[in-house]
Amino acid sequence: MSRSTLSRKTRDTLAFWGFVGPFLIGLAVFAYLPIGWSVYLSFFDARNTVTPSVFVGLDNYAHMLGDGPFLASLGTFSVFAVVIVPLTFVLSLALALAVHQLKFARGFFRSVFFLPFACSYVVASLVWKTSLFSGVRYGLANTVLGLFGVDPVAWTGTVDPPLYWIVLVTARLWLQLGFYLILFLAALQRIPGQLYEAAWLDGAKPGWQVLRNITLPQLRATSVAVLLLNLINAYQAFDEFYNIMGDSRGYPPFARPPLVYLYYTSLGSGGQDLGRGSAGAVLLALLIALVTLLQGRLFRFDRGALS
Repeated sequence: MSRSTLSRKTRDTLAFWGFVGPFLIGLAVFAYLPIGWSVYLSFFDARNTVTPSVFVGLDNYAHMLGDGPFLASLGTFSVFAVVIVPLTFVLSLALALAVHQLKFARGFFRSVFFLPFACSYVVASLVWKTSLFSGVRYGLANTVLGLFGVDPVAWTGTVDPPLYWIVLVTARLWLQLGFYLILFLAALQRIPGQLYEAAWLDGAKPGWQVLRNITLPQLRATSVAVLLLNLINAYQAFDEFYNIMGDSRGYPPFARPPLVYLYYTSLGSGGQDLGRGSAGAVLLALLIALVTLLQGRLFRFDRGALS
């Protein structure tokens, strides 16, 4: 091997680590290290300290598994996931199909739908709470209802019926539809046009028949990825719940997702219990991994699904 070849490989290696190294260091420091330390804390009595010394084994896990509010927060997530996952999937796919069929201004509509994804979840939550569903007669939703003679509705304070779900679900839909729309659009553009031509020659009718037999099978891998990402994001819902439902009096327990409950457990005003909070976080992570694996198994997210 010549010196010039060896030198070129060395330069390529240095260039690779020069670009990737800072990212890997940041990932290790800000992601892997906190995760590992959280797992470590979950086995200790870590009250008001991040350097505990009292080992308690699985006591923190047993406490969280028997904690009614934590289990109730998992139930809250389940309701949220059951609603938001299919809604996001169907609406993002429908919008992608509509934008894909456009003959002009496709880039404009793609950008318009994607822009909300770049918006801060905190900002969007506050807009939803103060401008659209403020619960007073000046909110946009109540203003529209007032035109039909309907009295103002306290959207985030009405438990029976639980109208706060309308606020939470619409905020999340507005924020994330554009991202999944882009994923579906990219997949639609990769479908060979010859498949549709062959279907038309065989007498397939445009519409549902072509969609069911050609488009959806070709979108199988993307559909599974969208479902998995959407499900994981639903588990991790925090910003919109915390900012829409919380106020100066605190946070209502009836709409508390797991991350919000763990926030109150670990950093709440009643005392910092980082051990139990970390145990709950580990349990939530394991639950996410389990559901993700089961869903991937259900949809056969393997090489067969990608082919």
